[in-house]
Amino acid sequence: MFQDTPIYSCLIAEHGDVPAQVRGEADRIHRHLAQTMRLPAPQSAPSSGLPHAAPEPGRGRPAAAP
Repeated sequence: MFQDTPIYSCLIAEHGDVPAQVRGEADRIHRHLAQTMRLPAPQSAPSSGLPHAAPEPGRGRPAAAP
């Protein structure tokens, strides 16, 4: 988009290609996060497969009165 403008070329020469560096770092963080989120859940904690599962009827807090 801005690669053909003189000011962009001047900024790249002075400071480096900051947008490309930011994209590279964002890609690295994204890959790391994706790898981290694929790790299995600890065996000591029961998992229902749902992050916020509602309690089964008859268990947990009583239903609120209407």
